[in-house]
Amino acid sequence: QVQLVESGGGLVQPGGSLRLSCVASGFTFSGYAMRWYRQAPGKERELVASISSSGGITTYADSVAGRFTIVRDNAKNTVVLQANSLKAEETAVYFCNAAGLRYWGQGTQVTVSS
Repeated sequence: QVQLVESGGGLVQPGGSLRLSCVASGFTFSGYAMRWYRQAPGKERELVASISSSGGITTYADSVAGRFTIVRDNAKNTVVLQANSLKAEETAVYFCNAAGLRYWGQGTQVTVSS
């Protein structure tokens, strides 16, 4: 059974940082590219960052490039999103996903507010 468990969200002031983690199980983690998405209230889910199966290739949405970093540890079946210089408009539920698999975790809430 595929499981994706996100954690690390919370309340942070504008300009602050959070480290979001996703632990995966139930599939061959090292064989899949992984992605982080976010969904703000009333908005569609948007792709934030992607990382190839080996970790050698990463891509970012223009809105987060230079501030967010995605990394993975295939030995621990974990993908991490380091989010720096957070903005109020980035308040959302953040989800991880394995490319091509239609499974989602519960997400982790990120609230950026003073």
